[in-house]
Amino acid sequence: MIGYHGYEKAEGESAISQNSPLRQSDQKHDWLGGGTYFWESDHQRATEWAEYKAQHGLCKIPYVVGAIIDLGNCFDLTLRSNLDLLARAYSDFSTAYKAAGLPMPENKDSQRVKSQNRVIRTLDCAILNYVHAATEKAGLEPFDTVRGVFVEGDPVYPGSEIYRKTHIQIAVRNAACIKAVFLPQ
Repeated sequence: MIGYHGYEKAEGESAISQNSPLRQSDQKHDWLGGGTYFWESDHQRATEWAEYKAQHGLCKIPYVVGAIIDLGNCFDLTLRSNLDLLARAYSDFSTAYKAAGLPMPENKDSQRVKSQNRVIRTLDCAILNYVHAATEKAGLEPFDTVRGVFVEGDPVYPGSEIYRKTHIQIAVRNAACIKAVFLPQ
Protein backbone atom coordinates (compact mmCIF):
# COMPACT_ATOMS: atom_id res chain seq x y z
CA MET A 1 0.00 0.00 0.00
CA ILE A 2 1.24 3.52 -0.75
CA GLY A 3 0.34 6.24 1.72
CA TYR A 4 1.22 9.89 2.08
CA HIS A 5 1.92 11.66 5.36
CA GLY A 6 1.74 15.44 5.41
CA TYR A 7 3.08 17.59 8.19
CA GLU A 8 6.39 19.27 9.06
CA LYS A 9 9.39 19.42 6.70
CA ALA A 10 12.00 18.68 9.38
CA GLU A 11 10.10 15.55 10.45
CA GLY A 12 9.74 14.34 6.86
CA GLU A 13 13.37 14.97 5.95
CA SER A 14 14.52 13.18 9.09
CA ALA A 15 12.32 10.18 8.26
CA ILE A 16 13.85 9.98 4.79
CA SER A 17 17.51 10.71 5.54
CA GLN A 18 17.88 9.22 9.03
CA ASN A 19 15.08 6.64 9.07
CA SER A 20 13.52 8.48 12.03
CA PRO A 21 10.03 7.31 12.94
CA LEU A 22 7.12 9.46 11.88
CA ARG A 23 5.11 10.91 14.75
CA GLN A 24 2.23 8.87 16.11
CA SER A 25 -0.84 10.90 16.94
CA ASP A 26 -2.84 10.19 20.08
CA GLN A 27 -5.31 13.06 20.14
CA LYS A 28 -8.75 12.30 21.54
CA HIS A 29 -10.37 13.13 18.18
CA ASP A 30 -8.18 10.97 15.89
CA TRP A 31 -11.00 9.12 14.17
CA LEU A 32 -9.11 5.84 13.70
CA GLY A 33 -7.57 5.93 17.17
CA GLY A 34 -3.89 6.36 17.88
CA GLY A 35 -1.34 5.90 15.11
CA THR A 36 0.64 7.53 12.32
CA TYR A 37 -1.88 8.74 9.77
CA PHE A 38 -1.54 8.36 6.01
CA TRP A 39 -3.73 9.37 3.08
CA GLU A 40 -4.02 6.23 0.98
CA SER A 41 -2.73 6.86 -2.57
CA ASP A 42 -3.56 10.60 -2.38
CA HIS A 43 -0.52 12.88 -2.48
CA GLN A 44 -2.70 15.92 -3.25
CA ARG A 45 -4.87 15.46 -0.14
CA ALA A 46 -1.76 15.02 2.05
CA THR A 47 -0.36 18.24 0.58
CA GLU A 48 -3.61 20.09 1.30
CA TRP A 49 -3.49 18.80 4.89
CA ALA A 50 0.11 19.91 5.43
CA GLU A 51 -0.69 23.34 3.97
CA TYR A 52 -3.74 23.62 6.23
CA LYS A 53 -1.52 22.84 9.25
CA ALA A 54 0.95 25.56 8.21
CA GLN A 55 -1.83 28.12 7.66
CA HIS A 56 -3.05 27.51 11.20
CA GLY A 57 0.40 27.70 12.79
CA LEU A 58 0.54 23.96 13.50
CA CYS A 59 3.70 23.42 11.46
CA LYS A 60 6.37 25.72 10.05
CA ILE A 61 7.04 24.31 6.59
CA PRO A 62 4.48 21.93 5.07
CA TYR A 63 5.94 18.76 3.61
CA VAL A 64 4.74 15.38 2.37
CA VAL A 65 6.47 12.03 2.44
CA GLY A 66 5.34 8.84 0.82
CA ALA A 67 5.48 5.47 2.53
CA ILE A 68 5.24 1.86 1.56
CA ILE A 69 2.97 0.27 4.15
CA ASP A 70 2.35 -3.39 4.87
CA LEU A 71 -1.11 -3.33 6.48
CA GLY A 72 -0.32 -6.44 8.54
CA ASN A 73 -3.22 -7.33 10.82
CA CYS A 74 -5.51 -4.56 9.59
CA PHE A 75 -8.78 -3.51 11.19
CA ASP A 76 -10.24 -2.57 7.81
CA LEU A 77 -13.43 -0.56 8.16
CA THR A 78 -14.43 -1.30 4.59
CA LEU A 79 -15.14 -4.92 5.57
CA ARG A 80 -18.59 -5.82 6.88
CA SER A 81 -17.26 -8.20 9.55
CA ASN A 82 -15.13 -5.43 11.05
CA LEU A 83 -18.03 -2.98 10.96
CA ASP A 84 -20.11 -5.55 12.86
CA LEU A 85 -17.30 -5.89 15.42
CA LEU A 86 -17.15 -2.10 15.72
CA ALA A 87 -20.92 -1.92 16.35
CA ARG A 88 -20.62 -4.54 19.11
CA ALA A 89 -17.72 -2.60 20.63
CA TYR A 90 -19.86 0.55 20.63
CA SER A 91 -22.64 -1.30 22.45
CA ASP A 92 -20.23 -2.62 25.10
CA PHE A 93 -18.55 0.78 25.46
CA SER A 94 -21.89 2.58 25.74
CA THR A 95 -23.13 0.14 28.39
CA ALA A 96 -19.94 0.58 30.44
CA TYR A 97 -20.09 4.39 30.18
CA LYS A 98 -23.74 4.50 31.22
CA ALA A 99 -23.08 2.16 34.16
CA ALA A 100 -20.23 4.43 35.28
CA GLY A 101 -22.42 7.54 34.89
CA LEU A 102 -20.08 9.03 32.32
CA PRO A 103 -21.22 11.17 29.38
CA MET A 104 -20.65 9.55 25.99
CA PRO A 105 -18.03 11.18 23.78
CA GLU A 106 -19.50 12.91 20.71
CA ASN A 107 -18.36 13.58 17.17
CA LYS A 108 -18.60 17.33 16.50
CA ASP A 109 -18.14 19.93 13.84
CA SER A 110 -14.80 21.72 13.71
CA GLN A 111 -14.56 25.28 15.01
CA ARG A 112 -11.90 26.05 12.35
CA VAL A 113 -13.19 24.36 9.23
CA LYS A 114 -16.60 24.72 7.64
CA SER A 115 -17.88 21.17 7.34
CA GLN A 116 -21.10 19.23 7.50
CA ASN A 117 -19.30 16.00 8.35
CA ARG A 118 -18.51 16.28 12.10
CA VAL A 119 -14.79 15.97 11.50
CA ILE A 120 -13.86 16.12 15.20
CA ARG A 121 -14.33 12.39 15.78
CA THR A 122 -14.05 12.03 19.56
CA LEU A 123 -16.65 9.23 19.72
CA ASP A 124 -15.09 7.27 16.86
CA CYS A 125 -11.64 7.61 18.44
CA ALA A 126 -12.92 6.36 21.80
CA ILE A 127 -14.60 3.33 20.21
CA LEU A 128 -11.55 2.41 18.10
CA ASN A 129 -9.25 2.75 21.11
CA TYR A 130 -11.73 0.59 23.05
CA VAL A 131 -11.48 -2.08 20.34
CA HIS A 132 -7.68 -2.03 20.65
CA ALA A 133 -7.81 -2.25 24.46
CA ALA A 134 -10.38 -5.09 24.36
CA THR A 135 -8.29 -6.96 21.79
CA GLU A 136 -5.22 -6.67 23.99
CA LYS A 137 -7.16 -7.66 27.14
CA ALA A 138 -8.51 -10.76 25.37
CA GLY A 139 -4.97 -11.78 24.40
CA LEU A 140 -5.76 -11.54 20.70
CA GLU A 141 -3.33 -10.42 18.02
CA PRO A 142 -3.24 -6.61 18.12
CA PHE A 143 -4.18 -4.62 15.05
CA ASP A 144 -1.16 -3.19 13.25
CA THR A 145 -3.18 -0.74 11.20
CA VAL A 146 -6.68 0.69 10.88
CA ARG A 147 -8.06 1.63 7.47
CA GLY A 148 -11.25 3.56 6.82
CA VAL A 149 -13.17 5.78 4.43
CA PHE A 150 -13.61 9.36 5.63
CA VAL A 151 -16.50 11.24 4.00
CA GLU A 152 -15.74 14.94 4.08
CA GLY A 153 -16.33 18.20 2.28
CA ASP A 154 -19.03 19.66 0.09
CA PRO A 155 -20.91 17.66 -2.54
CA VAL A 156 -19.07 17.48 -5.86
CA TYR A 157 -22.21 18.83 -7.58
CA PRO A 158 -25.73 19.78 -6.38
CA GLY A 159 -27.66 16.76 -5.12
CA SER A 160 -24.58 14.54 -5.08
CA GLU A 161 -23.67 12.16 -2.27
CA ILE A 162 -20.06 12.19 -3.48
CA TYR A 163 -17.98 14.63 -1.45
CA ARG A 164 -14.91 16.64 -2.51
CA LYS A 165 -12.61 15.64 0.34
CA THR A 166 -13.62 11.99 0.75
CA HIS A 167 -10.54 9.85 1.22
CA ILE A 168 -9.20 6.64 2.66
CA GLN A 169 -6.95 6.98 5.67
CA ILE A 170 -4.66 4.50 7.31
CA ALA A 171 -3.56 4.76 10.92
CA VAL A 172 -0.39 2.75 11.42
CA ARG A 173 -0.20 1.55 15.02
CA ASN A 174 2.83 -0.72 14.52
CA ALA A 175 5.73 1.29 13.08
CA ALA A 176 7.28 -1.92 11.70
CA CYS A 177 4.50 -1.85 9.07
CA ILE A 178 6.10 1.23 7.50
CA LYS A 179 8.55 -0.49 5.18
CA ALA A 180 10.04 2.58 3.50
CA VAL A 181 9.63 6.35 3.51
CA PHE A 182 10.36 8.34 0.36
CA LEU A 183 10.10 11.78 -1.17
CA PRO A 184 7.28 11.71 -3.74
CA GLN A 185 8.11 12.93 -7.23
